[in-house]
Amino acid sequence: MIDSRTNARSFRPQPLHYAAIAVLLLGGLCYAWITLPASTPSRDQRETEALALVQNHPAIGQPTILAAMNEHVRTMKDRGQGVRLGEWRVKHVEGDIYEIRVQLRDQGTRGQWFEREFIWHAHLELKKVNAASLPADGVTPQAPDALPLPQD
Repeated sequence: MIDSRTNARSFRPQPLHYAAIAVLLLGGLCYAWITLPASTPSRDQRETEALALVQNHPAIGQPTILAAMNEHVRTMKDRGQGVRLGEWRVKHVEGDIYEIRVQLRDQGTRGQWFEREFIWHAHLELKKVNAASLPADGVTPQAPDALPLPQD
């Protein structure tokens, strides 16, 4: 007959089992740390204000720049073409001037991909937005004071 003490002892966890479990848990944590996306970096109040100023600025054909960008993405997807709007990035330039950038990748009718970078400068003190790239100029209407004067 088999001794019950010997049989019970063989199923008792050994220090090697604990070490293996610890290695698996640490490996899982390391994997999660490396692969999970980091949270959006916190923005200071001025950066948030600059981003809102640009995104809420009137656009050509849409009420805001953000709406114009989202509408472009929607229409491209409706046509079955690939499109990707990148993250909005904010960088302090100097004083009350901030630079806001967003990249747009979209697929042409023949399958080729185009990448455009939209850049705006937000002047917080003046509450003014200026297009700083050619793609952004195509979305942003000219300010009334920047329109050419009629010639006499």
